[in-house]
Amino acid sequence: MKFFFKLFALFTITIFLFSGILFLIFFLYLKISLPSISQLKNYKPKEVNLILDVKGNLVGYIGEERRIFVPLEKIPSYVIKAFIAAEDADFYKHQGIDFLSILRAIYKNIIHGKIVQGGSTITQQTVRALLLSPERTLQRKIKELILAWQIEKHLTKDEILTIYLNHIYLGEGAYGVEAASLTYFNKHVWELNLNEAAVLAGLPAAPSKFNPLANPELAMARRNYVLKRMAEVGYISWDQAKAVSLQPIIVNPKNVNIPMYVGYFIDAVKMELNKIFPAKVIEQGGLEIQTTLDLEWSKRAYTNALKVLNQLYYNRELPEFAAVCLNGKDGGVRVLIGGKNYIQSSYNRVLLGKRQPGSAFKPFIWAAALDGGVLLPDSVIPDAPIVLTGADAGKDWNPGNYDGKYMGPVSLKDGLAYSRNTVSVRIALFVGINRLQEFLKRLEFNFNKFLDYSIALGTYEVTPLELTRAYSIFPNMGILVKPYFIEKIYDKKGRLLYQNISENKSVISSSTAYIMNEFMQAVVQYGTGTCARALGVPVAGKTGTTQDHKDAWFIGYTPRYICGVWVGYDKAKSLGKRETGGKIACPIWLSIMQSIPHEYLYFPYYISPEKQETDIEYKIDSNSTF
Repeated sequence: MKFFFKLFALFTITIFLFSGILFLIFFLYLKISLPSISQLKNYKPKEVNLILDVKGNLVGYIGEERRIFVPLEKIPSYVIKAFIAAEDADFYKHQGIDFLSILRAIYKNIIHGKIVQGGSTITQQTVRALLLSPERTLQRKIKELILAWQIEKHLTKDEILTIYLNHIYLGEGAYGVEAASLTYFNKHVWELNLNEAAVLAGLPAAPSKFNPLANPELAMARRNYVLKRMAEVGYISWDQAKAVSLQPIIVNPKNVNIPMYVGYFIDAVKMELNKIFPAKVIEQGGLEIQTTLDLEWSKRAYTNALKVLNQLYYNRELPEFAAVCLNGKDGGVRVLIGGKNYIQSSYNRVLLGKRQPGSAFKPFIWAAALDGGVLLPDSVIPDAPIVLTGADAGKDWNPGNYDGKYMGPVSLKDGLAYSRNTVSVRIALFVGINRLQEFLKRLEFNFNKFLDYSIALGTYEVTPLELTRAYSIFPNMGILVKPYFIEKIYDKKGRLLYQNISENKSVISSSTAYIMNEFMQAVVQYGTGTCARALGVPVAGKTGTTQDHKDAWFIGYTPRYICGVWVGYDKAKSLGKRETGGKIACPIWLSIMQSIPHEYLYFPYYISPEKQETDIEYKIDSNSTF
């Protein structure tokens, strides 16, 4: 009997020793495989970069996680207490692990036959969010407990709370209390009331389930639970809890999705941002990017332009369109619409869509002749048939006018106003291909093939932004501006990191620009662009239509803004018989310009070349000229 007792004792001791060794090995394995807590010691979360328009309105975000860091001292005490009451009432008492809470959760889950309560402390939740995977395994839970205990030795309670309240996911793509406050209530976290604070504090348990936007009744029940817990732990009185629980939840959601009318612009901002900062800086986030966009104008411009396009193509396949509007003085892009539907196609036709400009290119042929002294403003050119040697051997080129008619001798002004093709070709011949190439190089047109005289009819492809930018030499009295999207960039502490410096250069003389302004006002007054007269202020510009009516253009400008519009199909095909720039692109241009407050269309920043005082801004009569 003694032998069996000794054998049993030896067996038991062996089992305990073996189990102990296994446990020690397992513990050491976990210890070795634990992630470093340095991320928490030096907490620098990735944040979104805020994109603001020219007036300071929030346009959108750039970043993987929509998080806006706020220090604990900016978060009201009742917001902090609401989260503590709902998630971990003994937060200030335990050392990262609340065994009583774990046992209580296990008991309730057994009673209900399912998981109805978690036993994780705020410290454990913080560890899980930053350092561990979301899988539910015993190994991960043990790691979570070890790390929570370690963190409590290295961080203060306030430091843990700071991380938790800035890192936790609260639904609708919002991470942290500041992003959630803006998302659900369009308020900063320090502007929340107790009702709203309790709503947010109810979200960590199940962000989708208790979402006040999607499930208002469940959100209200969860909010009342949070208020009850706050009263139970003494953070608020029962009277306060009862009074607030009777209040409705009034959400004021901030649309955090990128609207179609700014999607193309934000993509352009991303491209410019990547040229300014390395990828690591952008990924870390926390930047405030002040852009050149006018959000209000862009929204109305997109709505109005799409309405006009639908009216023009009622019961027909809707073509694409692209529009870009610049501040003529410095090149700041106020409106950029790269297509009719950003969600369906993010292809940015303003920046990437190279198409033939047709007659919208003619002003540069006229300007080259005037600026080079080849022709005088009062020169008369024959509008008559012309035959030139074609590009193919043995074939002649017979450029003709759109209407098939000829006007005979015409002035330079009328030749442009009525967009006479034979006049444009003759002017190009007077200038010569070499001088034309040099002139267009100064305008920074980069054509990928050698120029021939068909350039006079706009046969070489350009993007809407390239063409609209080139027009800046006319209202700017000879100065070419460089379009840009980002005005200033600040870091999270408000320090200026970047400021745009306008890159402008002189291309033509101010006298040439003055003459061209007069000529292009004639286009609007009695030529091919008369639809733009309805704007009611001085307008100059030029229409453009390409062969077989595949592209329609109108580039027009007031003393303050330059706006270009292109209409066409991505797979080039006819827009329809007699569908010209004046009939399709110009009405869309008009709708975009009518989207601006009327007084913004005035305030020119130059006067005649004899009295240039470029710093003066003044109102002009709607019947006056440039």
